[in-house]
Amino acid sequence: MTMPITATRTLDLGNGLKVTIDERGDAAGSPGTGVLLLHGGAGPRSVAGLAAALSERAYVVTPTHPGFDGTPRVPWLDSAADLADAYLDLLEELGLERVTVIGNSMGGWVASEMALRDIGGRVEALVLLNATGIRPDDATQVTDIRGLAPAEIGRLAFHDPAYRPDPAALSEGERAASAADQQALALYSGEHFLFGPKLRRRLHRVTVPALVVWGEEDGVLTAEYGRAYAAAFPNGRYQPIAEAGHFPHIERPDVVLDAIGDFATAVAGPGVD
Repeated sequence: MTMPITATRTLDLGNGLKVTIDERGDAAGSPGTGVLLLHGGAGPRSVAGLAAALSERAYVVTPTHPGFDGTPRVPWLDSAADLADAYLDLLEELGLERVTVIGNSMGGWVASEMALRDIGGRVEALVLLNATGIRPDDATQVTDIRGLAPAEIGRLAFHDPAYRPDPAALSEGERAASAADQQALALYSGEHFLFGPKLRRRLHRVTVPALVVWGEEDGVLTAEYGRAYAAAFPNGRYQPIAEAGHFPHIERPDVVLDAIGDFATAVAGPGVD
């Protein structure tokens, strides 16, 4: 039985920044430990199933990136690095001292930036799910989805057609909300959209264990890109997921959960064993 959202609240992190979080699982069971789960451009609902599954064994916090789902964004918060700083402050506010950070797509980029900036040693492990963030070896490894029709994005992102959203089924309000989310995604992702020019060469400083889980049928970011991401970490490992695209946790949830569980057992990471 999956755990429902136990609380949704908005925290004031200072300098005008407020972040809305969903909390699942038992925070009191393992005080100071947990999982921070970061969504990508598809919004927090795209990781809700994974959050529910993980919460059966851990306290799971899923923030909504400011600007997504109609939440407010302060003007100075305009990059993946800014989000990383904000979420390190969030961990401190929540009293979390030993955390596994899991991120999909842009959320994985933010997770990587968090590990780089974590002078307090709160981040104990990373799990990246088809993450953006590093400069590709060549242009064939990435597909810039800006300007593509929603149906084409769905075709690139999902291996199984059954999971591809039907843009025609969306209401006007849903289309407007999706467009606003994409504007926030473009802002945080910056000029190059899929990567930060300097991130890759800095990841050698991240010494915590990093699991790079990759849906190998991703039409947005190739498997070669995923392998290069894993290789950028001194303690990185690559886990391919067959018959899955950009959202392996949606198309192959049991396989992804098993991979995360095996990784947590191997590295004795907090909260996801």
